[in-house]
Amino acid sequence: MSEDGAQDLCASDALADSGAAVAFDVVYLGQACRAFAVRYQGQVQAYLNRCGHVPMEMDYVEGQFFDSTGHWLMCATHGAMYAPASGHCVAGPCRRGLVKITVSEQAGRVRWHTSPQLQPPGW
Repeated sequence: MSEDGAQDLCASDALADSGAAVAFDVVYLGQACRAFAVRYQGQVQAYLNRCGHVPMEMDYVEGQFFDSTGHWLMCATHGAMYAPASGHCVAGPCRRGLVKITVSEQAGRVRWHTSPQLQPPGW
């Protein structure tokens, strides 16, 4: 972990636009959770892998979150659709949006950032 709380996640080229996600583990509010990072319209975004409808993992095949158009993140179980850039629910059964994780990209690497609510496992 760096001095600013950033955690190395992956090489930048591991994330193709509207492609497969890179999964990682976090502790959110004291609970172990899976999270994922994707690239959409050139920008990396990361979220907890937890549907806003019912808190369960969203991917039907590991790393596959985009719908067939490549424009929405979709919960495979409930059909809820989320805007990739914000995590806001745009369609389907959801009570809230996705929990966003701050990420940065520099020198060919993607990193995610800790917060009081979000820590790496074993921290």
